[in-house]
Amino acid sequence: MKAAEMTLMPAGASVPHRADVLGQAIPFDRARWLPLLPSLAWWPAELDDCPTVAGRRRVDRSTVFGISRRSDTVEGRRHLLTAALVWGAGTKAQSVARRARIFTRSSAGEIDARLEAGLGALREAGAVQAYYAFNNAHRIKFLGPAFFTKVLYFAGHEQCVGALRPLILDRLVARSLRAADNDGKWRGAGWTTRSYGRYLSLAHDHAQQAGVLPDQVEAALFARGKQLLRPT
Repeated sequence: MKAAEMTLMPAGASVPHRADVLGQAIPFDRARWLPLLPSLAWWPAELDDCPTVAGRRRVDRSTVFGISRRSDTVEGRRHLLTAALVWGAGTKAQSVARRARIFTRSSAGEIDARLEAGLGALREAGAVQAYYAFNNAHRIKFLGPAFFTKVLYFAGHEQCVGALRPLILDRLVARSLRAADNDGKWRGAGWTTRSYGRYLSLAHDHAQQAGVLPDQVEAALFARGKQLLRPT
């Protein structure tokens, strides 16, 4: 099935307002993260200014975008990585510990070098080449597509190079893509660079037709993926 022939969402499905996308806030536990980071210098100060709801600080997409604007420096890239992990992991101890394996299996210097190379590919060649970089030569151990696409998204969606803005691709988005694709070409994990490029093309086409930004389509796919998990 060609990208142009594939309908991403059911008829009548809507996409969220951009303000709602930017306001998507995830609770986090600072005390759980700090002992797992290479040093306190990896923790962005903006996270300590996030609002507290029901006893937990909550970080939204808008805050992580603000942090990402410093990603042209070593410290800024470290802060972007941490913020993207915190936003994506939530508060569960197991989820935080799994994400933090990044810091125990690679040295700070290795992570710095691979972040610089992958985000350099994003700036110079665009989202698809950056995906290839992070998934191959510049792969960071335990930083899989579901999370390195978060890094790419925050680094490049609002500062786009090329025609395609980077978007998050995780298991819920992939579930939506599989549900929309009668040819069954979408896999649950292990997504290739070609698959990522196809996803971006589909999302951008849908966004253009709907008069919205691509990350609004990604957010709608994520929500649809959640719905598909529920028992019928």
